[in-house]
Amino acid sequence: MTADAMPVKFKPYTRQTIKQARQWEWMPEELREATQVVSHVLPFRTNEYVLDQLIDWNKVPDDPIYRLVFPHRDMLPPEEYAHLRDLVLVKKDDAAIAKYVHGIRMRMNPHPAGQMTHNVPRVNDAPLKGLQHKYKETVLFFPSAGQTCHAYCTFCFRWPQFVGMDDMKFDARETTQLAAYLREHKEVTDVLITGGDPLIMNTRSLAEFIEPLLAPDLAHIQNIRIGTKSVAYWPQRFVSDKDSDDLLRLFERVVASGKNMAIMGHYNHAVELRQEIAQKAVKRIVGTGATLRMQGPLIRHINEDPKSWAELWTTGVRLGAIPYYMFVERDTGPREYFQLPLARAHEIFQQAYQMVSGLSRTVRGPSMSAFPGKVVIDGVATIAGEKVFALQFLQARNADWVRKPFYAKYDPDATWMDDLVPAFGKDKFFFEEGEPAPRKIIRLATARGEAVLPPSGCGSHSNAA
Repeated sequence: MTADAMPVKFKPYTRQTIKQARQWEWMPEELREATQVVSHVLPFRTNEYVLDQLIDWNKVPDDPIYRLVFPHRDMLPPEEYAHLRDLVLVKKDDAAIAKYVHGIRMRMNPHPAGQMTHNVPRVNDAPLKGLQHKYKETVLFFPSAGQTCHAYCTFCFRWPQFVGMDDMKFDARETTQLAAYLREHKEVTDVLITGGDPLIMNTRSLAEFIEPLLAPDLAHIQNIRIGTKSVAYWPQRFVSDKDSDDLLRLFERVVASGKNMAIMGHYNHAVELRQEIAQKAVKRIVGTGATLRMQGPLIRHINEDPKSWAELWTTGVRLGAIPYYMFVERDTGPREYFQLPLARAHEIFQQAYQMVSGLSRTVRGPSMSAFPGKVVIDGVATIAGEKVFALQFLQARNADWVRKPFYAKYDPDATWMDDLVPAFGKDKFFFEEGEPAPRKIIRLATARGEAVLPPSGCGSHSNAA
């Protein structure tokens, strides 16, 4: 099927509707069963473009995009899968299913890295719903209309947004509180609009969130970012959707205002950028004066081949995109299925890095978005007779930590920051010493001098950068 023959209208598939897709009949019964069972725990959503263009059905279940969007039985421990299968397919007890699924989800660390406890801004000692402020320069904003995606990745660290866990969901219905918060925080230069995926919204709705950020009294906001997977899962958003031209005009208005419009494109495999329409989407985005930065996690079963990363970065650069981050898979969801040892992650990054020219070496990684900040593995070395990981912060809760080297004992089995211990006989890493700074309460006022309060019923909702 050529790009011109692809479906014009977006059509999603979920657990309830996937049987309508012609590919459902191509799947062996055990794969269909796993999809139906595991998707009660993890969100499942895909679309015709992913099914028709990105998955090689001759390689299922080992095709990387298939593993990226379809749940697998190995994402749950055998005993959990067996019990859930019995509830779903035999007993069909909705109440028992809901109770058991909730227990599984809560053990999956639904909000890692202090997203609910430390990242949420507070006004008058109450949390602001739909905002996060982990790093000094950057505020994250979660518009309520952008709390879904064109398709879900099975590894997604924001999966609680999509599964009905409303007490752990982050969404804001308008920008009034965001603008008020930004006016009081002149140190903020970047606003990242995220979700979900903001580009699931139509352009008119998206503009209602972006255009208030162009106000003269928010001149300190230099960069407006949009985190999106649409560049890979639905590039039609920039090419053939009925308001795709309107979307590009919105990007142009941001650029004309003197700000940088940065599209943070989530790519997980080189195949996502091989399609003609995906490449056209990149060219149209950068043609507006916006920047497109490429980022994604390193995931077992999906993108362990350094050649795939090198192809992705090289193709992106040729089209005008900027390689940005290779992340380490976060400690949430079915992480045992996807995680790789940090030593292996560094090896893959190094091999891919060696294959590309300097224009692609803007990429940083492998980077862990851990509680204290973004920690990059610079290398493995032997110092004073001890084999160590060389590490540093690319971003941190405390700006003084950034680019300060530190070392952890080499551990071939470590998969996350929490598995590491300090090298050279030290008891703590430098950033673990001392007491945390007290939480600062900011009191905001509206133009009328009234206190700005969060909406009623607002709980401690947040999500991490």
